[in-house]
Amino acid sequence: MKIKVTADSTCDLTEELIASRNITIAPLTVTCGGESYKDGTEITPDQLYEKIAACGKLGSTAAVNVQDYLDLFGGLLKEYDAIVHFTISAQMSACYQNACIAAEELGNVYVVDSRNLSTGIGHLVLDACDMADAGMDGAAIQKALEEKREKLDVSFVVSTLDYLRKGGRCTALAAMGANILKLHPCIFVKDGAMGVGKKYRGKMTECIKAYVRDRLGDVSTVDTGRIFITDSGIDEECRAAAERTVRELAPFREVIHTRAGCTVSCHCGPGTLGILFYRK
Repeated sequence: MKIKVTADSTCDLTEELIASRNITIAPLTVTCGGESYKDGTEITPDQLYEKIAACGKLGSTAAVNVQDYLDLFGGLLKEYDAIVHFTISAQMSACYQNACIAAEELGNVYVVDSRNLSTGIGHLVLDACDMADAGMDGAAIQKALEEKREKLDVSFVVSTLDYLRKGGRCTALAAMGANILKLHPCIFVKDGAMGVGKKYRGKMTECIKAYVRDRLGDVSTVDTGRIFITDSGIDEECRAAAERTVRELAPFREVIHTRAGCTVSCHCGPGTLGILFYRK
């Protein structure tokens, strides 16, 4: 059986991984300054930051609509026997609902609610590619990864609360206080939704090292196959500190750096970094 793996642009995989694994991406829509763009194809995160700075207003994102899914899946089913598609958490977007509507109309499309975001989704996508290469069918891949998604450990440290403030996710007073105190909260994903964890204080590089130590503290619970270090645009010192600390703490076979796309960047702003991996 010829299986095609597809995912929303929220999976934040690199162009190289997408090309090498023959993954097809369904872009979400990003709107800023009255103009709308396809995430990753018509606008980059750095361009988005420039537009937000110019207009003074936070951008917004919209789910892939049903018709776009119908067009994408319908075209691919002319060449493939079945499709396994991955979406951002259903609690964060209508992508999953819209993809399921299209899948029901077409048939042979297996939609997986990642219950996650960014390269948390990316882990599942790469695993699906491996399973398809091994000869598993669409239904079996869907079932296996709906179980494995519960083992994902996904979190980020946010550099500034300004974007979360503009998006209504924290008050102006809280953002101002956090900035004055140099607080950098950890945002984690649990049960398909985002929550706020430990707050780190001080220079971002030191905060990132402390954050990585906290997340990987009990290495015996960590699956050391692969870890993503994903950021929304951060200086090389912070990126290097994250990788160095990861490698000091756990013998991962693969350490992969990726840049978050416009959907994640639109809500967290620049300077955010996370480590995303599986627990055993």
